[in-house]
Amino acid sequence: MTFTYAEFTTRNLGFVTQTEQARLRDACIFVCGTGGMGGAAIQSLIRAGVGQLILADLDAFEVSNLNRQVFCTLDRVDQDKAEATRDQCLRINPQAEIEVLDGRWSDEAERLVKRADVVINGTDDLGASLLLYRTAAAQRRAVIDAYAAPLPSVYVTRPSRPMPEERLGYPTIGTAWNALSDGQRAEAFLAEATHVMLHSTSRHYIDLDLAGEVAAGRRSRMSFAPMVISTGTLMAYEALGLILDRPSVTDEAGWFFNPYTAKVEKPWPAPIAALLKPLVARELKRMMGDA
Repeated sequence: MTFTYAEFTTRNLGFVTQTEQARLRDACIFVCGTGGMGGAAIQSLIRAGVGQLILADLDAFEVSNLNRQVFCTLDRVDQDKAEATRDQCLRINPQAEIEVLDGRWSDEAERLVKRADVVINGTDDLGASLLLYRTAAAQRRAVIDAYAAPLPSVYVTRPSRPMPEERLGYPTIGTAWNALSDGQRAEAFLAEATHVMLHSTSRHYIDLDLAGEVAAGRRSRMSFAPMVISTGTLMAYEALGLILDRPSVTDEAGWFFNPYTAKVEKPWPAPIAALLKPLVARELKRMMGDA
């Protein structure tokens, strides 16, 4: 069977023009973290015809990844995530140019971000995220991300806009990305969890006792395939929109999609958020203490 890019992408036409498809073919997207949300984003990007990908991940697939990570299959357990993902992508588009890096991507962060048109943050490590955002800010690249939340979410931090550590009040400003203390990591996670509880109805769709254990660091994060894959798809939409210069209402604060009520949940206005935040933070700390 003969592969041609034109035939591969023929059904895209109508959603994109031929000129836009050519732009996707020439585009480069850096996805740092190729597991759950990152992997789902990659799947949409490679099938949409994005011609160049940079994939970075320091982990190997595990059996527990099978429940949500789209490139994880039983025969790939114990394989490097980025390499296995590249191999699968090339089975979809053998003409794609894909650069793969392991945990040492941090040594080349400036080059990688500079090469990319758009950056997607698929890592759940605070230090790696800080390095990615700080480098992207210096190189004037947009970063697409999602909250650690029970509902699908997405946000886009464009150049010159506040990074999450600034916007959410992480205690990390001025600290090197690879010199974070356990206390800083815990406080940053609590800040994000507070934001999620404050600005979404996520609390109604998760076991709060188990969530308290996660927030307290006594349990691994919970993940569910529909939520993870939906989130990755939303991230891919934003990446494609940036490449094609299409308008988007998604900013650095982002939004949550509630599939149970078929509604988009956007952040509260600042005055209301300021009133509610202490109550939410108190409730979250109670959950952690009772867990």
